[in-house]
Amino acid sequence: MTAEPSFIPCLTDAQAAQFHQDGFLLAKGFYDLDREVRPIQQYIHKIIGVLLKRYEVDFEHPEFSPEHFDAGYQALIAKDRRHGATVYDAVKHIPPFVRLASSEKNDRVLMQLRGSDMPGVPYGGFGIRIDNPFEERFRANWHQDYPSQFRSLDGIVLWSPLVPITEDIGPLQVAVNSHRDGLFPVTSKDPDNPEKTGAYGLRLCNEKEVVARYKIAQGICEPGDLLIVDYLNLHASGHNRSKRSRWSMQMRYFNYREPTGQSYDWAGSFAAGRDIKSIHPELIAE
Repeated sequence: MTAEPSFIPCLTDAQAAQFHQDGFLLAKGFYDLDREVRPIQQYIHKIIGVLLKRYEVDFEHPEFSPEHFDAGYQALIAKDRRHGATVYDAVKHIPPFVRLASSEKNDRVLMQLRGSDMPGVPYGGFGIRIDNPFEERFRANWHQDYPSQFRSLDGIVLWSPLVPITEDIGPLQVAVNSHRDGLFPVTSKDPDNPEKTGAYGLRLCNEKEVVARYKIAQGICEPGDLLIVDYLNLHASGHNRSKRSRWSMQMRYFNYREPTGQSYDWAGSFAAGRDIKSIHPELIAE
């Protein structure tokens, strides 16, 4: 079913065509910095301020500025790495982020790219990532989002940075055209990093050989930009070799009209407490 006649697309035809060809699209300046991005950065700044005071961290918290909204975060995790987990959980619930994650603008992206009148926002499918310098445990390996999310094969990831993404901070790595080759089998444990668990522990079978088939693009972008990635496109977190954490927003959408998702009643994966074997046992190769 196509989108309703009153539907107004928010991407150009050329942008939509590029997404379908490459499996991803960088839409520059998609979100309004003042109305949609700054309120999120301001809230993060406040949360860090509260925790600096609560945990008596010796750091003079400055006034908010968009360029340094996360000032004090490194001091927090230097005192106790567990404070980083507190921040990570807290920022998921920021009202301006929740509003953005399910905004009408995002609805229209799914509707346009999937030709559907029924976009869905998966429970547990949106959040704010904090990738700390030289930290491997929570870095995402090469993966497709579908096995760790489910809901629908017709899914998209909306990825938008809160800090400038440079070479040293670790851009998102995207395997161009990989969405065209269907689903790839995975192992449930990363043999090189046994401390990784859940979705972080998934590893593509024959990862090096598979990834070598494709041209790799890097998501060099700025706050306000939006990377749209197909659920079946292979992508990975870059290695952060800077002195600052990489803050980024992930907002996932799926299409209720897609038959595979309907066949298992749009069930979720890891965030819903269900592993891959329960729905796609053929994808797990131990």
